[in-house]
Parts: sequence; structure tokens; C-alpha cells
Amino acid sequence: MLMSTLLGLVLVGPPAYARTCRGIDFPERLQVEGTSLTLNGLGVRKATFLKVNVYVAALYVARPSRDAGTLIDSRDLQELTLHFVRAVGASDIRKGWSEGFERSAAAQLPALQARVATLNGWMTDVQSGQRLTFVRHPATGIQVSVNGTIKGTIAGDDFARAFIAIWLGATPPNPELKNGLLGGECE
Repeated sequence: MLMSTLLGLVLVGPPAYARTCRGIDFPERLQVEGTSLTLNGLGVRKATFLKVNVYVAALYVARPSRDAGTLIDSRDLQELTLHFVRAVGASDIRKGWSEGFERSAAAQLPALQARVATLNGWMTDVQSGQRLTFVRHPATGIQVSVNGTIKGTIAGDDFARAFIAIWLGATPPNPELKNGLLGGECE
């Protein structure tokens, strides 16, 4: 019996190494549509002057980098996961997207507006423990999943770059979040 258990552990291997931020575990690697992605970093979205934790973000990439521009302009598959640590209403999420795009892509906003409206239309109230997942497909756009349900794909590399720039651009929601996603400490 002991021998079969040991043999099973050897054949299966050790559990995937995970990194933790605010008590939320994320695997070091993911397989997304046949592509191996590596965890680039974890960061916490803090809101209001009280610095209330809203979600833990995880950025998975094909080629890890600490350079925000390289990641924003990447032509590789990427996944951004937002694991909520508090309940957030759909109207607050929609407001956050609108403000994020205004900060990350103000000059492009007229061309992006209809696609931002589509993204906003897919948002629902999110409870603590639920996730929003965004898969960036090279030359295609961003596939949006709300708590495991795929809502669709928003087309365009311009949209994908502006979307990733919300977190990695010059004016992220909070600097600690950007630093964490770029491989710094999860604060």
C-alpha cells in the first residue's frame, strides 16, 4: 500500500508551486489554449484614500518581463486574472473600466468607446472569491470571462494594449499594483 502511494506521488509529481498574495494562491504556470504561461507578478488593487483591498491581480505571460512597455506591446498570449477579495457592484466595475481607459488611452478613447461599452455590458456584481479573467490573444483582442463564464472577445490589438496599460501604463490604479504585476512584492 505504501509503495503504491509513493509510486503515485512520483508519477503525478509534486503539486504545482504557487505564489500567494493576501492569502490567495496562484500557480506559477498555466496552460492557456496549449501555450505555457508564467506568472509575471501579483498585485493588489487598493481603492479610496483608505486603501481598501479590492482584488488581487495575477499577470501570466509567455515571456516574463519587468518592463511595462514590453508587456503592453507584446504580441504573445497573456492572461490577467482579477480575484476579488470584497464584493463590488457592477456599476463600480463599469466606472473603473471607464476611468481606466481614460487614464491609459485618452487619445484613443473615441475609437475604443464602443468596445469599452461592450466590456461594461458584460459586467455583473462580483462577490468576494469570484474572478474576472482576461485572455489577450495576439492580433485578435481580449477574451472576457466573468467567474468562469466566457462572455466573448473584444476585438483589436489597440483595445488589448489600452486594456493592459490600465494596470501597467503611466497611471495605474495604484502604484503598488503595477509594481507587483511587474514582478515586485505583492503589497
